[in-house]
Amino acid sequence: MRHYDFLSDPERERLFFRAPQHFTSDEELGVIAVALGATLYCPATRPQLAADLARRAAQGLISVVVCLEDAIADEDVPAAEVNVVAQLRAYAATGADGPLIFVRVRGAHQIPMIVAGLKEHARALSGFVLPKFTEETGPAFLDAITEASTTLGRRLLAMPVLESPDVIFAESRTDALLGVRRLLAKYRDHILAVRIGATDLSAAYGLRRSRDLSVYDVRVIADLIADVVNVLARVRDSSRFVVTGPVWEYFSGAERMFKPQLRESPFVEPAERALRAELIAKDLDGLIREVALDKANGLTGKTVIHPGHIAVVHALSVVTHEEYCDAADILGTRARGGVSASAYRNKMNESKPHTAWAERIVQRAQVFGVANEDVSFVDLLAAGLQR
Repeated sequence: MRHYDFLSDPERERLFFRAPQHFTSDEELGVIAVALGATLYCPATRPQLAADLARRAAQGLISVVVCLEDAIADEDVPAAEVNVVAQLRAYAATGADGPLIFVRVRGAHQIPMIVAGLKEHARALSGFVLPKFTEETGPAFLDAITEASTTLGRRLLAMPVLESPDVIFAESRTDALLGVRRLLAKYRDHILAVRIGATDLSAAYGLRRSRDLSVYDVRVIADLIADVVNVLARVRDSSRFVVTGPVWEYFSGAERMFKPQLRESPFVEPAERALRAELIAKDLDGLIREVALDKANGLTGKTVIHPGHIAVVHALSVVTHEEYCDAADILGTRARGGVSASAYRNKMNESKPHTAWAERIVQRAQVFGVANEDVSFVDLLAAGLQR
């Protein structure tokens, strides 16, 4: 698999200083977690799921979650279980390489059921998403994944979702997060990333953010995100886990209360001005701002519910030429330490405190590439939206 693999060689050369690299599902966990990018959720009841996966993969989709939980009605679960097995078997039979496919289950019993149903086609399955994850509920899920991995003779991955009340309530949050960290550390080789269920967590307070606001404007959720990063994503901690951005759940325009969140200056060409208008009409300016805030707060990737979101998340994941130059300078001088001016002459780079940031930039550059000096987010987005 490779991000922006749909580009022609001339297009890739025009856009990238360093092109995205190929990767497989057997890479180290850190590489796969960063490579997830925009993780598309879809219900397990989709009758043409195999065809949808093929089409979206050709358009740049790298990771997908097929949901047996909240995305479907309780009465549809038996049919959805049958459908997801049949559709993944059909997709595996095509011999397609990617995307990374995860199944969000309701209960641990569904894990061996799905693996057994896939039989020789289980290679299409990358792992499972584990809902309502706590220190108490988690062991059954993780034991089932460990046993299924042993049965298959290869590693299945887990992405637990933090979305239960004890995680969001102030009086129980610290103990709950520390308990999750203890549990995840025991199954470290299977934990790909930790996801945050902002929708369920907001429901505990009867809240739902509007399209005009980011999740960081909802203070109870923003406070939780800060604590999750604090406990689970410390870069100097050997038990660090990648934490992904909460879902963006809007995909069509409506009456707006606030001004658009995209400046006009990056969209200079006539075609680019039309693109800006399209992004605003589809509420994608809100998604762009939230992804930028995710990155600033230590989150990696994003849960999305519409294929139109994928290009936005991936364009914002490409490392800029300036970021890469700064990271290279920092890593090149970390042995002796000290401070130096950025090659762009607009900031100071401190070797020791910026080293962890630089290492993360280089890892992201491996899977998403480095843009050419004169290439902007707008250029990358336009290339992705053309698919």
